Amino acid sequence: MRNLLLFWPFWALLSAGFAALTAIFAKVGIENVNSDFATFVRTIVILLAAGLMVYVTGNWQEPSSVSPKSWAFLVLSGFATGASWICYFRALKLGDAARVAPIDKLSVVFVALFAVLFLGERLSLPNWLGVVMIAGGAVLIAYRA
Repeated sequence: MRNLLLFWPFWALLSAGFAALTAIFAKVGIENVNSDFATFVRTIVILLAAGLMVYVTGNWQEPSSVSPKSWAFLVLSGFATGASWICYFRALKLGDAARVAPIDKLSVVFVALFAVLFLGERLSLPNWLGVVMIAGGAVLIAYRA
């Protein structure tokens, strides 16, 4: 079990499962709630959960030990996360969860593109085929005949 906890695909699959539950729980929870308020509540819960995780694992780090570059990019990541959540909850309020979530998962395609463009990462031909298939699959799932 200990080796499994150090295996990144384990955590990635858990992330995907929790993301799926996020869509289902949010769609039900947002029924009679303003999407921006729902995002606010979700953010408070995440803040408390993350704080508890840092406390329980003993992973507190002195803020002064974080470089200015890391601070800048963590703050930018926070803004991007907030914008993503606001847009996601608004989309869930207006659309079907089974159609909104696949379009949201186009983030996988965007990450691949941005990683190549901005991080200098390289993808093989099979990787690019997977990116194209994910994009096509998201569109097909979201398409309403």
